[in-house]
Parts: sequence; structure tokens; C-alpha cells
Amino acid sequence: MCLAVPGKVVSLDNNNSYYKSAKVSFGGVIKEICIDFTPDVVVGDYVLVHVGFALNQLDETEALETIELISEMEKAAVQ
Repeated sequence: MCLAVPGKVVSLDNNNSYYKSAKVSFGGVIKEICIDFTPDVVVGDYVLVHVGFALNQLDETEALETIELISEMEKAAVQ
């Protein structure tokens, strides 16, 4: 089973000549993510990320709903 997690793009990085990348926030944890598959993203967009690659863009409502569901699953697993 694979899991893709939504994150919010906080900055774009054009310094890498091999691939386009962005800094993406996952609940305050910032990771560098390849955005070659989502070339139209801008700062503030939400992307669905799997193993360091943004696979597609999400609207904010869908992203926040998914983040809340993941949070609920984490809480249930601890109980």
C-alpha cells in the first residue's frame, strides 16, 4: 500500500539544474520535493506528495480534509 500526503508549497527553488523543486510544509516540517510532475504549482498551493515527488495539485479544501483524516487515524492508532 502506498501513501501520498498533502503538503503546502512554501517556496520554489530554481537552483537545481536536474529537476524543479519546492520547499513543502507538512504540518510545519519542511521538506524539499521534486515538482517536475506539477510544473504549474505556485507558493501557497497544496500538492499530494509520495516519496519526495509532488504527484498532483489539490485544492485547499480537499488538502485540509485529508490532513484532518490522517490526524484522526493517528489519534485512533495511539488509543
